[in-house]
Amino acid sequence: MICMIVAMLLLPLGDTFAKLISETLNPVGVTLCRILAQALFLVPVAYVLRHRLRGAMFSPVVALSGGLLIVSLTSLISAFAVMPITTALAIFFVEPLILTILAAFLLGETAGPRRLAAVGVGLIGAMIVIRPGFDVYGWATLLPLISAFAYALNMIVLKKATVTRSGLTVQCGTTIYAGLGLILLSAGLGTTGMTAFIPAASDTSTWLLILCAGAVAATSFVLIAEAYRSADATALAPFQYLEIVTATALGFLVFGDFPDTLTWIGVAIILGSGIYIFHREGQSDTAAPRRKRAER
Repeated sequence: MICMIVAMLLLPLGDTFAKLISETLNPVGVTLCRILAQALFLVPVAYVLRHRLRGAMFSPVVALSGGLLIVSLTSLISAFAVMPITTALAIFFVEPLILTILAAFLLGETAGPRRLAAVGVGLIGAMIVIRPGFDVYGWATLLPLISAFAYALNMIVLKKATVTRSGLTVQCGTTIYAGLGLILLSAGLGTTGMTAFIPAASDTSTWLLILCAGAVAATSFVLIAEAYRSADATALAPFQYLEIVTATALGFLVFGDFPDTLTWIGVAIILGSGIYIFHREGQSDTAAPRRKRAER
């Protein structure tokens, strides 16, 4: 859960970098550069922590994770290009609910009424914070929804993949597959006349943003993989609302959006939801050994 909390606080920083880069590159180009930069940072990490590489790095399930990563990132970055980052994230926050439902069907995980209620309360808090105008952006509202579904499905795939692999192994493989897929996609789109996949060599500021986005992404996704290796997807889902904390701060610092009273109320609700789940999981971990001793 600590890994998940840190990752959720970092992810909006990467999203902010991506939105800034989208002023120069098209969404596929932003995703490509972000993934390649992520790979650049993962290589030394994988070398230093090579003793933690366990299981097959290249396999169908890891390739599926790479494909879902492409869909999720490209859709969300495309949304960032046409709407405020906070609005896109607000729509994206249907993802924990999608994840909770998918985990029940695909992983057989059971979420009790209190956990489901905590997820729902967290979603209400997210909507209070962002208050998106769905009618304003029309079809573009589908982009964060597509991203949310692909992301939730990828979390299920990660859970499956890390049964026989370490989180670091899965993320290295996923990044490589995603990078290769995006190179092929960019090449194909390039034949149609689309441009702006890579910044100019002299565009130092964009290259710096890309490196920063890669570093944040590499750190975040390794933490996420480790989190899903050790805990149920339904238990981790509410913590994704913590992205709002960093997103709210960055909205003020980078885009000049000053949080109002309702925003702070929403943040408090989101934090309360996550803390409640953490408390409930702690009680479950304590109760399990007691039940086993009672059975003996």
